[in-house]
Amino acid sequence: MMTAAPESGNRTPRIAIGGFMLESNGHAPVSTREEFAANVLIEGDGLLADLASANPRSPTTLTGFAAAMDKTGTWERIPLIMAAVGASGPVDQAFFDWVVERLRTRLLAAGPLDGVFLSQHGAATATGDVDPDATIFRAVRAVVGPDVPIVATLDLHANVSLAMVAAADVLVAYRCNPHTDMPDRGADCAHHLRAMLGGLRPASAFVKLPFIPPSTSQNTKSGPYADVIAYGQSKVADGVIDVSVSSGFTLGDTPKNGMSVIVTATTQEKATVVARDVASYAWSQRSRFVTSLTALDEATAMALACGKDAGRPALLFADVADNPGGGGRGNTPYILAAFHAAGVTGCALGPVYDPELAVEAQQLGVGASFEARFNRSETTTFSGPFTAAGKVMALSNGVFVGRRGMAAGRTLDMGPAALIAVGGIQVVVTTNRHQALDPMFFESLGVDLSGLRSLVVKSRGHFRAAFDDLFSDDRIVEVDVPGLTTPVSQNVPWRNLLRPIYPLDPDLEWSPA
Repeated sequence: MMTAAPESGNRTPRIAIGGFMLESNGHAPVSTREEFAANVLIEGDGLLADLASANPRSPTTLTGFAAAMDKTGTWERIPLIMAAVGASGPVDQAFFDWVVERLRTRLLAAGPLDGVFLSQHGAATATGDVDPDATIFRAVRAVVGPDVPIVATLDLHANVSLAMVAAADVLVAYRCNPHTDMPDRGADCAHHLRAMLGGLRPASAFVKLPFIPPSTSQNTKSGPYADVIAYGQSKVADGVIDVSVSSGFTLGDTPKNGMSVIVTATTQEKATVVARDVASYAWSQRSRFVTSLTALDEATAMALACGKDAGRPALLFADVADNPGGGGRGNTPYILAAFHAAGVTGCALGPVYDPELAVEAQQLGVGASFEARFNRSETTTFSGPFTAAGKVMALSNGVFVGRRGMAAGRTLDMGPAALIAVGGIQVVVTTNRHQALDPMFFESLGVDLSGLRSLVVKSRGHFRAAFDDLFSDDRIVEVDVPGLTTPVSQNVPWRNLLRPIYPLDPDLEWSPA
């Protein structure tokens, strides 16, 4: 165990930064080192260089924390490791163990520290470890000791455990879905850390609700979740420092599943009282969290009508059950096959994860006509084959800077990508798996979004912050098809979920006491 840096009112505080971000779908293929490397896997000086770049790859929680620390005083950055990937399956245990060891090694080499900031997701599982986020917090605590503050951000969908709360000093969850507030929550952590450097010693209380709300009813622009979060924020006063309400990532299928309330306050009594109050309110709103999806044949008819009648408003169709942001493969063919068979025109769809098809299109070149075979080697459940006459319309190396929403200003990498026309549908095909976070997934390949009659996105909800200038909420259709990220909890093959839990057990009685 290292010792804390010596007290000095004039000394520049030494703050270690890093993190591990993965949302694990318990039914998706294992998340590998290669998948992280294709997204964010940076350590040491490379992390500092990335944070200093105009368009970093690092999560905006980390850049938001750094910016707020810069504004509130001097500090010395001590870079650890930042490993982040979009939602996938449980992380390969050997790779996760390597990440923890790199984190520990860099902490030990850093010498005395004044604080640690970690950008976490909070819903990871590993092929062996059921609570990797707690493992990371405990590893850090074991090195820095009990007196060095550990603050961290969590995703709004974190599956929080008591072990996570116990090992950290302050955990701050996002409050917006789509997560456009990630920089702000990083900044919150910076302010809390500055207060702790000034002598604050906060207390935390934690309540886990036996409640798994459907993913499609967790938007925070309006609705039940917006009301729950607003209620929690109304309690931030008079010694209450932070109230975080994490809906949880249901498809993690772990014993940690369920909505969580974390309250940080100046006293334990105050934190406990507020945590129970907010949890009680959230539980009282549970019946408002409902799923309302549109059948595929109805959605197909709507898209067909849009293509035939330019006077109709264009529509966006969300493939919520195949969301790469929730561990979906981003390649199920249900909507594509139905739209193609019906003769839908003026449509774009994507991004579709199909490395083999993307490579073939790159080899054939722009203008080539060929038999486009989707998912020729994919074996994951729901990712069946689809074949149609195709034409390569555009190609790119897949690297772009996000323009709107959660990805604005960040560098993203689709890998070698292609725009392939199959009938009246333009399909964005990628080598790396992503959800439709930004218009540039389409625009970087020449798609004119304003000229479309329909757009199909592989995403559950984060697309709403990227395409809201073109598609208002009343022009968004959430389609009911099978997939690894279905929001219909009755359709999930649960293995590790603790019962009873609402809404699977609708008559469940519960109170936070």
